[in-house]
Amino acid sequence: MSVSQPASQAESVQAPVQPSDGRLSTGAGGARFAPYMFISPFFIIFFLFFLFPTAFALVLGFFNWRGLGQPEFFELRNYERLMRDPIFFQAVQNTVFYTGFSLFIIMPLALLEAMALNAKILWFKTLWRILYFAPIVTSTVAVAIVFRMLYNREFGLINEFLMSIGLTPVDWLGDPNAVKFAVMGLVVWRWTGLLAVYFLAGLQSIPDTLYEAASIDGANGIQRFFYITIPSLRPVILFVSVIVMIGALQIFDDPQVLFGSGSPGGPANAGLSIVQYLYSRGIGDLLYGYASAVGLLLFIGIFVLSLVQFRLLRGFED
Repeated sequence: MSVSQPASQAESVQAPVQPSDGRLSTGAGGARFAPYMFISPFFIIFFLFFLFPTAFALVLGFFNWRGLGQPEFFELRNYERLMRDPIFFQAVQNTVFYTGFSLFIIMPLALLEAMALNAKILWFKTLWRILYFAPIVTSTVAVAIVFRMLYNREFGLINEFLMSIGLTPVDWLGDPNAVKFAVMGLVVWRWTGLLAVYFLAGLQSIPDTLYEAASIDGANGIQRFFYITIPSLRPVILFVSVIVMIGALQIFDDPQVLFGSGSPGGPANAGLSIVQYLYSRGIGDLLYGYASAVGLLLFIGIFVLSLVQFRLLRGFED
């Protein structure tokens, strides 16, 4: 008996041919476009709420517009007016002070705090880390109210402490020479803990064998800090310095809430930041074109300073 099947029977067991009704090609095309459909909400939101407003603000800086009516083409008059405005330069000086204080005071404090939280002899490490991180998740309004009470000239705790050691009380919110330090006191309390978390993550990634080998070779604590800790933290230092600089140049809510809407920059605009100045001109005075010009100059300043930071830290890496 033959084991081979007849040709007609073999053809009968073959898979049926799919009907050519176009459904297969349509499904393949849908499969190709499905990933783009899933990621499209991000790009739509990015375009509507970031890219388009940014481009619109860049163009609006050359117009005079108060939100209603036809915009009037102003050429460079917004920028010419800006260069003649003494309040703008006061805001620039204040913002430069905030930036320098943040880079050279808050960052070293955050690094020291991270080293303390990373110490092996520290008890209850998790509790301390939570306490130091808590200010960043606290409401800015609540923090500002507390600091207004601390800075009070008559019954504030800070002046009470100064008088207890024989010093003269300071009008923190009324003296133009003390206003910027009052703002930075609030900023130090709010942001040092967050920066310390970044440094703490970098410290925990450094192998202990490096410190052990350096100790065996006779290196002391200062030498281990400058020759192991700092070089190993280069990526973290770059990241933290950039976000600190950008945050300081865009500081707004801390002085705004601390001084209130009646005098957002404090006495004689001594604590006014660039973003506060932009807000007052755009929202308060409805000078949208003028405020857009301020925003463009702020963007250029942040971009240039960020490039300088990358350049300096690359040189430090070399």
